[in-house]
Amino acid sequence: MSDAIDHPLPQQNRHWLTTADGVDIDAVLLRGPRPRTTAVVLANGFTGTYRNPNTRAVAEVLSSVGDVMTFDFRGHHGSGGLSTVGNAEIHDLEAVVARLRELGYDSVSVVGFSMGAAVAIRHAAIYGGVDAVVSVSGPSRWYYRGTRRMRLLHLGVEGSAGRFFLRRFRGVRVTDRRWDPRPAEPREVAGEISPAPLLVVHGDADAYFPVSHATAIHDAAREPRELWIIPGMGHAERAVTPELAARIRDWLATSVRKEG
Repeated sequence: MSDAIDHPLPQQNRHWLTTADGVDIDAVLLRGPRPRTTAVVLANGFTGTYRNPNTRAVAEVLSSVGDVMTFDFRGHHGSGGLSTVGNAEIHDLEAVVARLRELGYDSVSVVGFSMGAAVAIRHAAIYGGVDAVVSVSGPSRWYYRGTRRMRLLHLGVEGSAGRFFLRRFRGVRVTDRRWDPRPAEPREVAGEISPAPLLVVHGDADAYFPVSHATAIHDAAREPRELWIIPGMGHAERAVTPELAARIRDWLATSVRKEG
C-alpha cells in the first residue's frame, strides 16, 4: 500500500477510554508528523481488532487525510465487557469520538466495517457529532440468516458452545442475553445521519450480506449520500484493496472539505 501514502508512517499512541455505561475500551491513535485537526475512526467488524493487518493497512492509507483512531469493541481482545454484537457498541464509538473531540479535533469521520458499519450508522443517527460516515459491508437489518456464513455466525453467538469457541479461539466474549428491546435497524435510522454525508460501500461477492443490504441503507438515507457496489469484492476489512482504501480516503477528503 506504499503508493497510497505520501508522508512518513504515523506515530502510535495508546488510549484507554471508558464508555458511558462503564466499559473500558482499548484504542490506538495514529498521529501524523505534524499536528492536525482532522481525524478518522475505524470501527471493525465482529471479532475484529485494531491489531489486524488489514485494519492497520487501511489506517495507513487513511492517515494521509487525518489522524486515525482504531479500537477494539467491548468484549473484543483488550477491551472490557461483553460483546452485544452491535447494540451497546454505539457507546464504545461515542467514547472514541468524544476523546478525539477532547484532543482538539474539529472534524471526525467514521469508517465502519460489517458490525462496525451498523454501529457507525446507528451512532451517527442517535448521537450525531460526526462529519461523515462510511459503511463498508454493513447489514441493513438484524437477524439476517440468508447466507451460510450468517447462519454459522448466529450459531456462534446464540449457543454456549459457539460462545466458548469465540472466547477461546477468537478472543471475543459475547453476552448470553438477547436484545430487549430490539435496537433500531440501520435501514430504520439511516435517514437521520443527514446532513452529514454517508457513503455506502458493498461488494457483489460478499458471502455474508448480499447487495440488497447496501441498497436498502442507501435508499433509506437522505442526501448527501453515495453508493458504491464493488465488483468482485468480498466482505469487510480483509476485502478492502489498496485502491479501494484510496478511493475512500479521497471521498472523505472531498466530503469533509465540502462540509467545512
